[in-house]
Amino acid sequence: MEDTRNAFLIAGAMLSALAAALHVGCIVFGATWYRFFGAGERMAQMAIAGSWRPAAITAAIASVLAVWSLYALSGAGVIRALPLLRPTLCAITAVYLLRGLVILPLVALGRSTPFWWWSSAICLFIGAVHVAGLSQVWARL
Repeated sequence: MEDTRNAFLIAGAMLSALAAALHVGCIVFGATWYRFFGAGERMAQMAIAGSWRPAAITAAIASVLAVWSLYALSGAGVIRALPLLRPTLCAITAVYLLRGLVILPLVALGRSTPFWWWSSAICLFIGAVHVAGLSQVWARL
């Protein structure tokens, strides 16, 4: 029996799940993690002050990333087909790629920081993994 699961989309799912877990870590570990992962001093200070906003924003991002992980697993053939699988995977891939390319206008404006460079590289990589996986499973989605 041939294994029809797609390794690239499984990898994409794991990367999105890791990103979701790191966001949850920011909620759990607070200001130190917000600062380390580049959320900014304002988010760190709000977390220190006990504001609900950093946790709510970060939980929303983690939730979206977790859903993206499920969609990649669905596209990979690991779990059942989720609704609107093809357009959703295209949108997820586009978001990763566009987020990765945001570094270009920042460089042009002279506003790039190390955070924007490494986070853009990571997003471009995850987007490329999704593109590779999508190209392999496109006909069966």
